[in-house]
Amino acid sequence: MSGREKGHVSIIGLGPGAEGAVTPDAQAALGAAQDIIGYGPYVARVQLRPDQERHASDNRVEIERARHALDLAAGGRRVAVVSSGDPGVFAMAAAIFEALEADPARWEGVAITVIPGITAMLAAAARLGAPLGHDFCAINLSDNLKPWELVEKRLRHAARGDFAMAFYNPSSRSRPWQFARTLEILREECGPDTVIVFARNVTRDDERFAITTLAEARPEQADMRTVVIVGSSLTRLIERGADRPIVYTPRWAGMPPEGAA
Repeated sequence: MSGREKGHVSIIGLGPGAEGAVTPDAQAALGAAQDIIGYGPYVARVQLRPDQERHASDNRVEIERARHALDLAAGGRRVAVVSSGDPGVFAMAAAIFEALEADPARWEGVAITVIPGITAMLAAAARLGAPLGHDFCAINLSDNLKPWELVEKRLRHAARGDFAMAFYNPSSRSRPWQFARTLEILREECGPDTVIVFARNVTRDDERFAITTLAEARPEQADMRTVVIVGSSLTRLIERGADRPIVYTPRWAGMPPEGAA
C-alpha cells in the first residue's frame, strides 16, 4: 500500500431532505466518489451509478464508519461520507476527526474535505421567517453520547441566557420521556407565552409545522424527524391572514433602534 496513491474523503451534507437543497458542491463530490458511506437512510438518498459502491450501516457505529472510510481512502479510493443536514452539526465530520486523532499515522496523507449542507434548523427557520435572527444555540437532546444531566444543565443555561434555541433529536421510542422533561425545564425558566415551533420533515413533500406557545406545547408533537425551535423573549409573530404566521426574532436586544416596531 505504501506505493499506492492515497485517496480522498469528502464529508458531505445532504441537506434536510429535498433534492433541491443539496448544494452543487455536494453534488459534484458525490459524482466524483467511488464509494458512498453513511447511515442507511442517508445513503439511500444518493442515486448511484453502476461504478459506485454503497456502504450502509447502523446509526450508532459512527466511529467504525469513519475508520472504514479512511481505510478505503488510504487504499486510493475516492470516498464520500454522507450525513443529513450539515456534516459538522451533530454528524459525521466530528466522527471522522475523532477517528483520525486516535491514530493519525494510520491515515497519514489521506486528503479530507468537509462540504457543508443546509441544516434542518436553518431550513425550518427559512420556512418560518427568521426565528434565529438574533443570538441562538442548537442542542442535541439525545443522551446517547452525553449524560442527560449535561443536557439539562445546557437547557437551563440557554433558557436563562434568553437564547432562541433549536433542538435536534427531541424524542424517540427508546427515550419518550426526555422531551416531556425538556418542556418542564423550559416552563420553569421561560414565560408561558414563549413561541415554540415543531417542524417535521422540513423541505419534504409531507413537511408539517405547528406554531404554539410553551404553555400549550405537548411532548407528543415532537419525534426524531422533528426539529424544535424555541423563541427568545423577543421572538414574535406577524399574522398573515389565511397564511401561516411569520415567526421572527428581531436583530436587536435591549433598546430597539429608531423605527423598529
